[in-house]
Amino acid sequence: MATRRIDTGDGRDALAAVAAAVAADERPARGVHATAVRYLLQLLAEKAPGNSVEVRVPPFGAAQVIQGPRHTRGTPPNVVEMDPRTWIELATGAIGWDEASAQGRVHASGVRADLSPVLPLRP
Repeated sequence: MATRRIDTGDGRDALAAVAAAVAADERPARGVHATAVRYLLQLLAEKAPGNSVEVRVPPFGAAQVIQGPRHTRGTPPNVVEMDPRTWIELATGAIGWDEASAQGRVHASGVRADLSPVLPLRP
């Protein structure tokens, strides 16, 4: 299934809107939140192309990244899953991989499931 590429301006606007909502202790609008998550997944796929690790951020999106053996059926051997807020914080550097993992906010399985070498995506 092809996904629509998110324009850089739209992605940055969505990230700013999510940050403003979080700072105001409000829930971000669902569409804006989804755009921010998908934009950051898109940046991850550009930074670390491949298909040996599946990064899942339910309910908004998933991406296959990192060079290595490709899986074609069933559950991939390397899976990283987290909630949208954790993904945005990791991708923007608001929290580190080790800290998020230690807090149980990231669920990672497989030998290639450590994303710390490619995060954060944005300062």
